[in-house]
Order: sequence, then structure tokens, then C-alpha cells
Amino acid sequence: MEQIPFSFELNPHLYLKNPESSDLGKKIVKNAIDLIYELGFEHFTFKKLAKQISSTEATIYRYFENKHRLLLYILNWYWSYLDLYISFKIQNIESPRLQLAEIAKILVSELPISKGNLDYNKKFLNEITIVESSKAYFIKEIDDINKQALYQPYKFLCHRIALIISEMNDEYMFPHSLASTIIEIAHQQQFFAIHLPRLTDASGTSARDYTLDYINDVIQRIFK
Repeated sequence: MEQIPFSFELNPHLYLKNPESSDLGKKIVKNAIDLIYELGFEHFTFKKLAKQISSTEATIYRYFENKHRLLLYILNWYWSYLDLYISFKIQNIESPRLQLAEIAKILVSELPISKGNLDYNKKFLNEITIVESSKAYFIKEIDDINKQALYQPYKFLCHRIALIISEMNDEYMFPHSLASTIIEIAHQQQFFAIHLPRLTDASGTSARDYTLDYINDVIQRIFK
């Protein structure tokens, strides 16, 4: 099990009480991830979560204002962890092209499992990010939420990748657009290849291998 020797803090506007400050808070987040993965965000409620952890809804409301803020917390945790993991994995790679290749591999692969009973399921986090993140972004209140910097971890990750793209070609005009596109390809094309294959050109290969080949083809065509 690979351990990353770093930690991160999330935006305090995401919660009423920091769930990382107690085992109960971590238990709330861990079980919320499991339930959202199992039920879907629409069918997920604090009442069901309270039953899952043998507690009360009032206890959960002491940590999170509503389930949308809890979803935002989960997504922020995922993007922060992914950004940290990528930084850790590419720190000894000098070539920006090889850095980008390594990032592509990470984006289409399952993140390593960490130790501890309260560790968050990275596979479920990945799936939730793919399936449910639109409920956090494509909403009427997005501008107000954005003013609170609640999308910052995703922006930081895109910026990290954009800087690498600019190192490959400092005249390329769309580094941030390409960075976010690579991330979305990595998530959506794998999901489509498994569930909606006619939206892809996957044939005879695993969803992971197909998606990685697609990303590499996009990069190679842009940076010949």
C-alpha cells in the first residue's frame, strides 16, 4: 500500500465542523461515500446516512449544512488527494512529456488504497466524481459557490497540468482547456466504454487501455 507523506486542508466553507477533526466526522464522510456510490446522489439522504452509522440526522447536520455541501466536500477531497498524488508521482520526472504521460496513466487508474478503517474508498470516489460531479457544478448557484473558492482543488489540478503542457510548448494557446479536457476524457470515456460503448470507439480492449490510448493520441496529435 503506497503512502503519500503529505496532508491537505479543505476550504472551511464546505462544512460547519471539520469532519477530519474527529473519528465520527471521518465516519460520516466514509459512509456517505459508500452510500452515494451505492444509491446515487438523488436517493442519498442524511436520514439513510444516520441509519448507516447508527447515529442521528442532527449529528450529521452539525458537520454539514446539507447534502450538497457534503457532496462538494467529497469532490474537493478527491481532487485535492489526486493533485497531491500526481505531484508526488511526477516529482522525479524531468521531461514534461513524460510527466504528462504519467499523469494520463494515473487519471485512468485506480488510486492506491491507504491504511486505516476510516480511509475513503478511492474507487467509489472516482465513480462519484464521474457520475455525480455535474450536480455540484451545473447548478444555478454556481457563481456564488465559486466566490467561496469551493472549486479550487479542481482548478489547482488543471493548472498543474496546464503548466506542464506549456512547458512542452509555450506557444500553445489552450493549456488549461486541454488540461481539463484530458481529465474529463479520462473519467468520461472510461465510464462510457463500460456503460455506453456506442459513445466511444472502444473495441476489444479494456476501458482503461482504450481511454489511455485515446488521451495519448490527442496529446501526440497536438504536440507532434
